[in-house]
Amino acid sequence: MKNRTAKVTRETAETQISLSLNVDGNGASKISTGIGFFDHMLTLFARHGRFDLDISAQGDLEVDCHHTVEDVGIALGKAFQEALGEKKGIFRYGSGQYPMDETLVSLALDFSGRPFLEYIGPEGVANIGGNFNFSLIEEFLRAFSFNALINLHAEIIRGRDPHHMAEAIFKGLARSVDTATGVDPRIADQIPSTKEVL
Repeated sequence: MKNRTAKVTRETAETQISLSLNVDGNGASKISTGIGFFDHMLTLFARHGRFDLDISAQGDLEVDCHHTVEDVGIALGKAFQEALGEKKGIFRYGSGQYPMDETLVSLALDFSGRPFLEYIGPEGVANIGGNFNFSLIEEFLRAFSFNALINLHAEIIRGRDPHHMAEAIFKGLARSVDTATGVDPRIADQIPSTKEVL
């Protein structure tokens, strides 16, 4: 199996991002986005997905966190798309329910090549860490799913604490992506689709 790695850079008038990914890592990470809570979420995404992940991002945080969060999601999605290539041998699907204290989330995804996001979460949730608007969770998921070319369904079934809800989403996403990108040795040289392309 080839090394499933990727390096992505993204430079706009709003953000400058450099990202490297090893899908078959051990969870090592070096994350710096200028947004403390987002760094925490990306660090645990790497750890719980067993991905090696290095992200350096500078954005217009004097405006707000939106551009940085969205553009990191774009870059991370593109990195998975590049690293997986033809997606030969992958399990393709990953899903589960993931708890964190009072919170329970459901994640299901398919590396189908047809991007889609269905997100169900509470409205009017308080900011986390002072400046991280909870609605950015959905923005990150949309950017990630549309650039990784995955069909992603994410639902916060119940929860009260904003930190717990966000963390359960990122941990659940990590575990589901790890499952989906795992290689089934029975079909290691095949693309898991009757279309023979993903």
